[in-house]
Formats: sequence, C-alpha cells, structure tokens
Amino acid sequence: MIATATRVELSKVFSKWRTYIGFIALGVVIPIVIISLGIEGMKFFSFATQNLQQQFIFSGNLMNGYTTSYLIIGMLYVHVPFLVTLVAGDILAGEATGGTYRLLLTRPLSRATMVNAKYIAVLVSTNLLIVFMAVLSLGLGLLILGSGDMVVVRTKISVITESDILWRFLLAYGFGAIAMTAVSSIAFLLSSFVENAIGPIMTTMAIIIVMLIISSINASWMDAVRPWFFTTHLNSWRYLFDRTVDWTPVVNSSIILFMHSVVCFVVAHFVIHRKDILS
Repeated sequence: MIATATRVELSKVFSKWRTYIGFIALGVVIPIVIISLGIEGMKFFSFATQNLQQQFIFSGNLMNGYTTSYLIIGMLYVHVPFLVTLVAGDILAGEATGGTYRLLLTRPLSRATMVNAKYIAVLVSTNLLIVFMAVLSLGLGLLILGSGDMVVVRTKISVITESDILWRFLLAYGFGAIAMTAVSSIAFLLSSFVENAIGPIMTTMAIIIVMLIISSINASWMDAVRPWFFTTHLNSWRYLFDRTVDWTPVVNSSIILFMHSVVCFVVAHFVIHRKDILS
C-alpha cells in the first residue's frame, strides 16, 4: 500500500511545474557563477589573499572546478531552502486547497499511509535537487575549469590537495541533504496546518530569517538558545573543508538537524490525524 501511494504522490509532485522551479533556477545560476568565476575568479582570489602574497607565492590552477564548487555551496546554501519549500509547503496544503483530502481518504488509504507517502515524495524531490546541484556544480566546474588543489579562504587559508578533495564534497553534499531535509520537514509540518501553499512556504522562510537575525545577536542569554536553532547548523558543512576535519560539530549538527526532521514528521502525523477532513 505504501509503495503504491508513494508512486502516486511522486507522479503528482513531478507533474506540477513548481517542482521544476528549483532545478531551473540552479540550472541557470550555477553555469553563470562558474563562467563568471572562471573569468574573474583570480581577481577575487588575489583580493582574498592580498595580505599573504608578500610572504607566499601562489601558483597553479587555483580557480578550478573544486574551488568554484566550494564557493557555489557557500553562495547558495541560504537560497536553496526556499527552493525545497516549494514542494514541501504545497504537498499537504495543496490537497486542502483543491478539496481532494476527502477524495484521497475514500480509498482504502489510512491517514498515516497518506502522510508517509507524501513525506517520502518530499524527501525524494529535496534530495534530487541536492544531487542535481552537486552534479552540475562539480561536473560543469571540472569540465570548464579543470581540476587542481583547492584553496579554502576562511579565518585562515588552507590548501587541500586534489587527492584529498572529492570525499569532502561527497560528505558536504550529504550534509546538505540532511540540512535541506530539515528545512523541507518544517515546511511539510506547516503545510499540514493550512489550506494554502503560500503560507507554509513564506512562513518557513520567515522562520529562517528570524532565527538567523536572533542568532546574530551578541548576548550571553543567546548562548543557551542558539545551539537548538536549526539555522545554526546549516553551515556546518564548512568544517569538512578544514585541513584537519573537526568531526564533532559536523556530527552534532547532523544529529540536531535529523531530530528537527523527525519531530516535524511526527507532529505532522498528529495534526493530520486530528484534522477534521471528512466533515
């Protein structure tokens, strides 16, 4: 039953044009960023390392596909959450808007099965978007700009050898999948409350913005609250690109983001179970 329901939900998700907005947006933005960095990237690199150029000599293909892919992740991690909410925010609220909840439940389909199938469809669409972003940024970056050692400019500059890069990207995109699943789970939960898809999408983005603003407040009382905000952990993929990876924040962030997803999923089940659909 769950397999059949999931296939139906996936066909419904991928028959809607809004599902492809994220893929189209990334398909347009990523090539433009790669080409722009290929043309102007060395100016950016020279500016970022201007204080070190008197002490070190940088040579080789430093603005390569790996470096541009790293920069793309940093540029887009704030914007991708909006793209994943387009499906998650609509998948339950869309049924309420179209008045099809009752039609769904006239079949031998329990509410639990319906929620499970819809959540699986959300997970599939979310993770396909991350895979698409990974393949396009890495594949196109390496094709156009070639490979080489990667220079990571953060609080300090690290040089990661080419042979030590690929596994870091695989884990970074895996972490991105966990992070975006948490975001889409929040939109999924909000979608269970309302009858209009715009509400969950905009509310999810508002939550992200508010949490980011609150987290930036430099106050001692925030130290106890900030670690529980999911937005605090969205950026932990950067630790994977330290020369020596500090696994503690990566693992802790992954666990907290996963728990956000689980809580949202369970609460969405409760909301739909209690929802007056058939009256």
